[in-house]
Amino acid sequence: MRQGFIKTAAVTPDIRVADVAYNTEEIIKKMKEAAGLGAKIIVFPELCITGYTCGDLFTQDVLLKEAKKGLGKIIAASQDVDALVFIGCPVEADGELFNTAAAVCKGKLLGLTTKTFLPNYGEFYEMRQFCPGPDTVRNIRFLGETIPFGPKILFESEEVEGLIVAAEICEDVWSPIPPSIQEVMEGAVIIVNCSASDETIGKDRYREELIKGQSARLIAGYVYANAGEGESTTDVVFGGHNIIAENGTILAASQRFRNEIIYSEIDIQRLLSERRKNTTFKANEKKELTKVTFSVGQEETVLSRTFSPLPFVPQATKERERRCEEILTIQAMGLKKRLLHTRAQSAVVGISGGLDSTLALLVTAKAFDMLSIPREQIKAVTMPCFGTTDRTYQNACLMSKKLGATLLEVPIREAVTIHFRDIGHDMDDHSVTYENGQARERTQVLMDIANKDGGLVIGTGDMSELALGWATYNGDHMSMYGVNASVPKTLVRHLVKYYADTCGDNELQAVLEDVLDTPVSPELLPPEDGQIAQKTEDLVGPYELHDFFLYYVLRFGYEPSKIYRIAKIAFDGMYEEKTILKWLKKFYWRFFSQQFKRSCLPDGPKVGTVALSPRGDWRMPSDACADVWIRDLEDIEP
Repeated sequence: MRQGFIKTAAVTPDIRVADVAYNTEEIIKKMKEAAGLGAKIIVFPELCITGYTCGDLFTQDVLLKEAKKGLGKIIAASQDVDALVFIGCPVEADGELFNTAAAVCKGKLLGLTTKTFLPNYGEFYEMRQFCPGPDTVRNIRFLGETIPFGPKILFESEEVEGLIVAAEICEDVWSPIPPSIQEVMEGAVIIVNCSASDETIGKDRYREELIKGQSARLIAGYVYANAGEGESTTDVVFGGHNIIAENGTILAASQRFRNEIIYSEIDIQRLLSERRKNTTFKANEKKELTKVTFSVGQEETVLSRTFSPLPFVPQATKERERRCEEILTIQAMGLKKRLLHTRAQSAVVGISGGLDSTLALLVTAKAFDMLSIPREQIKAVTMPCFGTTDRTYQNACLMSKKLGATLLEVPIREAVTIHFRDIGHDMDDHSVTYENGQARERTQVLMDIANKDGGLVIGTGDMSELALGWATYNGDHMSMYGVNASVPKTLVRHLVKYYADTCGDNELQAVLEDVLDTPVSPELLPPEDGQIAQKTEDLVGPYELHDFFLYYVLRFGYEPSKIYRIAKIAFDGMYEEKTILKWLKKFYWRFFSQQFKRSCLPDGPKVGTVALSPRGDWRMPSDACADVWIRDLEDIEP
C-alpha cells in the first residue's frame, strides 16, 4: 500500500439460491483467494449469502437464521484474512428485515450498512420483504456483539492515512442523491457497492457510465460487485458485471455472464491530491457520520493496473482524432481572438521544417480561414544559418507554398557572423553563445517584420520545451502569441499527423509526413555530411519520457519515486530502468532551474488539464530548490 495504492477486488461467487451453506463456503473460498492475491478491500454482491432472488423466502425464519449463521462463519474465517471485506446479507433487527452490507475484518464484524433506497418497480419489489434503512446509525446486538447499524458508516484505516471506506447497496447509486455523496463529504475516499443489477439490453453501458460518473463526481474510487450466474432466472438474468473505477476512469471491468473476480489498485494519494486542488470539493465541517476503525497490514502492493506511456495522447483512434480536431480548434480560436483584438491583418511565423513551427503555421492558417483573411497575409519566414539542412529548408518552403502563405527567406548567416565579431566570439567556439546568438537573431527578424507589416509574431515553442527550459531566453522563448504553449511534444506529433491525414492534398500530406520523420533539432550546429548533427533528444532525453514525467508532476503532484515506479510499468520493454531514472533526475533539475523562463511567458491558449502559464495553472518561484525532490530518488537502485 506504499505510495497510496490500495488493491481492491470485486467478486462474483458461484451461488445457489437459498443454499446458505454452499454460498458461505464459496464466499469464504473467494475471500481467501482475493486476499491471497493482495486485495485489501474485497466486495461481494448484494444478499449473496442467500442469493438476491429468494423472493418471499426472505420471510422464512429458517433462511434468516441460516444467513446469520453463515455470516458468523465468514467472520470467523476472516480471522487470518488481511482485508476489509463487504458481504451482502439480510439482517433482522427490531422486528424488521433489512438489506445490508456487512463489513468484516480479521474476525470481527465492524458494522452493518443498510440499504437506503429500495426499488419497487418493474422486476424489483424489495419493499415486499425489506424495510428501508434507518435515517441514522444506531447500535444493535448481533451475533453476540454490539455493532453500528444503519446508513453511511465510515470505515477508517488505522495504518493508512486517508483511507476511509464507505458502502452503499445497488439502487442507492441509481438514486438522485446517493448516500455516497455525504460519505465522501465526510472523508470517504473509496465507495463500495454490493449490487444485484440484472441485465437488459444496453444496461451494461449505462451501468459503466453511472459508476464512472459517480467516481468522477465524488473524486473517489468505486468498487462495484454485482450478482451473477447462480441467481434465479425465473424472470431476469444477472451477468456478474463488476466494475472498479477511479475518478472517472474505469480501471477494471469483468466480462458479463461469467462469475469472476476483478482486481485493480486505487490510488488514494491521487484522489486526495485532486480533492485538495478542487476548491468546489468542500468537506462537511459538521461531522454526522459514524466512524469505525479497521486494521490491515502495510505491505508493498504489486500493481496490476497499467499506465499509458503517452498520457497526453488518447490510445483509441477515434478519440485521438476527435481530440486533435478539438485542440486545433482551441488553438485557432485563441489566435483568432488575439488577431481581432489587435486588428492585425498579418501574422509572422518562423518556419524551420520542424514539428513545432509546422503546427504553428497550420494553426495560423486555420485562424485566418475563420476570419476570412487571405492566407497570403501569413508571412512564413525561413532564416537559414549555420545548421540548416537542405531537407528541413525544402520542407519549410514547400509546406508554406502549399498552405498559401507568403514565403520569405531571410538568411541570417552574415548578420550573426558580424554580431559574433562585434562581441568578440570565436566562430569556431560552438558553445551556448554560438547557438543562442542565432536564435535571438531569428526572433529579432520576426519581430521587425511583424512591426513592418502591422502583424503578430506567432510563437512556435511547445509545453515540453517550456517545462525543460529548452528555449533561448528572449529568443524562440518570446513571441506575441504562443499557440503551442500548452501542447506537449508527444501531442504535437499527433496533431500534425492528423492534419496530414485529413488535409485532402497529397503533396501537402507528403511534406508533412516527411516533417514527422525528421529528427527533432534546433539546427544551431553545422550539419555533418548534410545531415542534422544536433538532435534534441540526445541532449535533454526522450520527449515521451519527459512528457510522462511532466503529466504526473503537474496533474497529480506525485512524488519522484512514485513517478519512477509507474514509469517502469509504462515503459517496460522500451527503456531500461537506469535510463528512466537518469532522465527523471535530469527532468527535475531542468524543471526547477528553468522556471525563470516560464515566469515571463507570452500569452497562449490552454488546451488540456496540464499547462504552465504563470498567470494560470503553474505559479512557482524562479529560485525554488529541487533538493527535496532529488533526494527522493537518491536511494533508488535501478
